[in-house]
Amino acid sequence: MTENGDAIDGGSDEAPNESALDEKLRVPSCERCPALVESRSRIVDGVGPTDADLLFVGEGPGAREDEEGEPFVGRSGDVLDEALRDAGLARADVRITNCVRCRPPDNRDPTTEELANCRGHLDAEIDRLAPDLIVTLGKVPSEHLLDRSVAITSESGEVVDARIAGASRRVLLSVHPAATLYDRSQRDGFFETIARAGELSGAAGGESGGQSRLGEF
Repeated sequence: MTENGDAIDGGSDEAPNESALDEKLRVPSCERCPALVESRSRIVDGVGPTDADLLFVGEGPGAREDEEGEPFVGRSGDVLDEALRDAGLARADVRITNCVRCRPPDNRDPTTEELANCRGHLDAEIDRLAPDLIVTLGKVPSEHLLDRSVAITSESGEVVDARIAGASRRVLLSVHPAATLYDRSQRDGFFETIARAGELSGAAGGESGGQSRLGEF
């Protein structure tokens, strides 16, 4: 998952930093990245309330996500769901999205160009959502949103302020949930980070209601 390649504009009328999300924060169509258009079976948009206090940002869809059309529904999604439950959070009350919305071939990392091509969609989603806290799940989304190198294993659990989508945002760094499947020693730290996300955002408790809950904390 370290392959690099070139991605060019596939003929979209939109510039890479523009987006035309619908009212549910979905991308109706996009052909900016030819390799991803060929690889995907669908665009995998973010899921969850459009006024959620807490936003999780992953790297990109895998095979299972491409098949079902929802982020984090494979084995790593099971880990994330378990951590959310332990933190008193309901998956239905948080928003989950990815840096790129189309599955890269062979589950490789998205290229720099592909990340740039999809950045307008992500920024538009963040701008309209205006979450109280963003949690980056893994090295790629952490570096993409912070625009710097991130030693994710050692920096996981840290909260930083970053200018994203035209405003200052609180960002909580986290390892990818899949890391806990390959290295069990990272499991406790991941669960603690998700618990902290619930505390910082005020979203813990499992009740629905989006940003209307802010007045309770």
